[in-house]
Amino acid sequence: MAKPTLADLEAFAVVAAERSFRRAADHLGVSRSALSHRMRKLEEQLGLRLLNRTTRSVSPTDAANRLLARIGPTLRDLDSALDTLAEDRGNPSGVLRINAGRGAAQLLLRHVVPTYLARHPDVEVDLVSEGRLVDIVEQGFDAGVRFAEAVPQDMIAVRISNDLRFLAVAAPDYVSRFGKPAVPDDLLRHRCIRQRLPSGKRYRWEFEKRGQEIAVDPSGALTLDDNELMAEAAANGLGIAYVPETAAGDFLAAGRLVTVLEDWCPPFSGLMLYYPGHRHVPAALRAFIDLLKESDTKAAMTAAPG
Repeated sequence: MAKPTLADLEAFAVVAAERSFRRAADHLGVSRSALSHRMRKLEEQLGLRLLNRTTRSVSPTDAANRLLARIGPTLRDLDSALDTLAEDRGNPSGVLRINAGRGAAQLLLRHVVPTYLARHPDVEVDLVSEGRLVDIVEQGFDAGVRFAEAVPQDMIAVRISNDLRFLAVAAPDYVSRFGKPAVPDDLLRHRCIRQRLPSGKRYRWEFEKRGQEIAVDPSGALTLDDNELMAEAAANGLGIAYVPETAAGDFLAAGRLVTVLEDWCPPFSGLMLYYPGHRHVPAALRAFIDLLKESDTKAAMTAAPG
């Protein structure tokens, strides 16, 4: 029996991590059909079915998971060895995969990625933005970016912004017509733009003032799942939104939004980049972290509208 090549095993590991031939093919730079054929050939060589295929998804079989458990450390060790060579050359290379919320991804694109790519032309940045919190190790990411409270406890975290705030905001015309809420419970009598979380649940707005914490499920005829869209809807007079300060920044600066309940909106811990501590840190990720730690970059990540 012909033994599978290292390239075949690496491709299989990518397919298993992505659980999608399309995403895996994009990651590997090959066609979806070529990758699917390659996996079938690998299964024939091993005499095992490795992947459960449907028209919409692909997932590893039990046999595939056992194989991954054995070859995974070897593939990671090989990546680390090759990465060490890149360090010796003093020039990071390869693919840097980062998972981030949409707002954080926008900030990275505006204030970090351009400088990073200019400094390290041999690195390809694969930045995936999504609302749901994923297991970055299982999904094959080098790092994630989230608010501090959402970072898993077993990860190493690096602060990349100063403290941030959620703000309740509305258009000046809305305030002149309906008045300002004085306390969070007043939101129950206002038109509010509600937020649907990635889990499908609607977010209960959380406020705090001098140690008193209040969570409100506001009323409203409009529900959105994106902070920037919520800020825009509020600027268009559709109601009160509760969004990160970065999402409302442009509209506040232009006078299209004003804050309400500001004394009930204390700061909270800002954005963190996090990564697993039990594996070698690739040179490409270490260079990214070094850039994020630069004072000018951290200030831009905090102050820029997102």
